[in-house]
Amino acid sequence: MAATFASPSTVVGLASTTSLLPNPAKKFSLSSGFERDWLRTDLNVIGFGLIGWIAPSSMPAIDGKSLTGLFFESIAQFPTPPPLTSQFWLWLVLWHLGLFITLTFGQIGFKGRTEEYF
Repeated sequence: MAATFASPSTVVGLASTTSLLPNPAKKFSLSSGFERDWLRTDLNVIGFGLIGWIAPSSMPAIDGKSLTGLFFESIAQFPTPPPLTSQFWLWLVLWHLGLFITLTFGQIGFKGRTEEYF
């Protein structure tokens, strides 16, 4: 009643050299060229991205007020936390979402240009 199975390193019916599991030593070895500075941070991207987001978000577009102005006005109540129904949470999410999107596209664009992807 003992069942016989193929060994876990070979596929039944194929040549015995076909492996089901990849060799992790080959995939993640340091000799394969993995860069230690994989993030490749650059202060130019952070500086230009921050300016690139603060400038348009400071233009009056919401009832004659800017998104940055609305966000900073809502912080004025600082020691006391805002209630969950406060507009602060909307301005917080929108302002930071715009900032992170700008920084992400800035990183893609700047590194793509310096590494000649486009």
